[in-house]
Amino acid sequence: MQAENIKEAIQWRKLIDVLLDSNQFADLVLKGGYIINTVTREIYEADVAIKGEYILMVGDVSELIGSKTKVEDVKGRFISPGFIDSHMHFESSMLTCTEFSRLSIPTGTTTLIGDPHEIGNVLGVQGMQEMIKEVKTLPNQVYFTVPCAVPDAPGLETPGFDVNSKHMEELLNDPYVQGIGEIQSFSNIHPVYENAPELIDDLVAAVSYAKSIGKTVEGNAPGLFSKELAAHIISGGTHVSCHETTTKEEMVEKLRYGVSVFMREGSSQRNMAACIRAITEEGLDSRRAMLVSDDMVPEDLLKDGHMNDIVKRTIAQGVDPVEAIQMATINPATHFGFKDVGILAPGKRANIAVISDLNEMTIDQVYLNGSLAAEKGELTINLGSYTYPESVKKSVKRDPVNVENLHIQAKGSRAKVRAVVAIPDQNLTGAKEFKMNVSNGVVQPCLQQDVLPLVVVERHGRTGNIGKAFLNGFKLQSGAIAESVAHDTHNIIVTGTNYEDMVTAVNRVISMDGGIAMIKDGKVVGDLPLRVGGLITDELNGREVSEKIAELSRLAESELGCGIHVPFMHLSFWSLVTSPEWKITDMGLIDADKFEILAPVVE
Repeated sequence: MQAENIKEAIQWRKLIDVLLDSNQFADLVLKGGYIINTVTREIYEADVAIKGEYILMVGDVSELIGSKTKVEDVKGRFISPGFIDSHMHFESSMLTCTEFSRLSIPTGTTTLIGDPHEIGNVLGVQGMQEMIKEVKTLPNQVYFTVPCAVPDAPGLETPGFDVNSKHMEELLNDPYVQGIGEIQSFSNIHPVYENAPELIDDLVAAVSYAKSIGKTVEGNAPGLFSKELAAHIISGGTHVSCHETTTKEEMVEKLRYGVSVFMREGSSQRNMAACIRAITEEGLDSRRAMLVSDDMVPEDLLKDGHMNDIVKRTIAQGVDPVEAIQMATINPATHFGFKDVGILAPGKRANIAVISDLNEMTIDQVYLNGSLAAEKGELTINLGSYTYPESVKKSVKRDPVNVENLHIQAKGSRAKVRAVVAIPDQNLTGAKEFKMNVSNGVVQPCLQQDVLPLVVVERHGRTGNIGKAFLNGFKLQSGAIAESVAHDTHNIIVTGTNYEDMVTAVNRVISMDGGIAMIKDGKVVGDLPLRVGGLITDELNGREVSEKIAELSRLAESELGCGIHVPFMHLSFWSLVTSPEWKITDMGLIDADKFEILAPVVE
């Protein structure tokens, strides 16, 4: 018997003793509240008795109250299991796992499932292991689902390191690794099947190993139906999720196939309202429907909350409050096979949110492992900062570029160009051609048509590639924005109203060892160093990062005239080649549907 099984058995025996020995009592009782029962979908009045990290029982617990038992009066309030975010990326918040937890715990989120494929694309296995080391210091439950394919589209993009099935044994056997993360390498079904079948072979090998040791596998199926969806489900070992569902029609088919649909409701991508219609309008069972954030900025965590806010938005769509809470508690716990969270019941971990307003999801108190962790939006536990080693802070491995490196060239005085079309609040993009002016052999930006150069500069020191295309819909009026956050391989992406500011912005990011830079008239308007893999800062706390990003967003609007909200997150997704339609990488403009590189200028 493994040591963890022995420890669990001892714990169970102790709980039995407290329940049946009249001389033993609970440590804590939450008295007089209304229980949110996530199994029966009921609300009823009852108490919760807690011993150590675990729930003793729910109901009339008067016999478990002794002279040393702390009794917390929660009369008139609702007692819910702590919330679970089933799919999120710490890197998208630009925060360490510690700082993200500092902001999310007071909102009732007690369990996080992080997908570290961002840092995996930059730093490979080492980067993911450093992140795993961090979460082992945290009081909340944090697990990872790791990528089994980096990059997702070999031949179309350049990561810092390659990860494949050969790395799975090293990663998956860590107890803090829940399984394989979103299998993006087989999202573009036919292009991959026809052009890179070896990706499918490696994926199936990785999935087979994961299943053999009891690990889960997460899918990634944007816009997939029929045979393509079936192939994706089977490639993930038949029990998969999808957080890229954006329509009711997709939601219906995926639920019918048994897919766990992670309805995304983050900072820049919000799909829950469309997805939930499969339940509210078509009457489908919601047990496979779950709520996730995917990508969130710190400002939204501080201003609106985390999973509590997503539950609130779901209730506003006409969903019963208890059913909405199920989507952030028991449903994900069932999907992942978590046996100790998601329900208030004997022997379960005492991760609890006390809610004063059910429709508004106002969180009064949060208990982690049986101890008060937050009250009235503030942590009551000491959560120190976390500093990463220098070995993960030197990920930008290229020399500065010059303006000629970024020029998009064409002959004559006019040229037809291809542009990625921005779709607000989505990582999907459109595709469109425009006529542009050419001066001295260089295609010029056109503010009238809102068409700007869009360039990706390889920064991992492997190829030196510079991919070029155009962007429509960013609504930038002056200057340039560059960042080393560019899904998924995280090279440096830049757009701007002139090439001179663009090159200055790129070189600013290089000089900072990664981060965000905004330039106007050759001067820095604002910047944020992100030295941990070019993705995260461990130099600022969550509130400071929130304030900095809010400041940069305001400057993007006031100084650069950018008309799209959360511009940095939007910009970062326009290199994500696993979602349609046109994207850009260090290798050029990518037709994601056809798995091919296109010239930025139509000959």
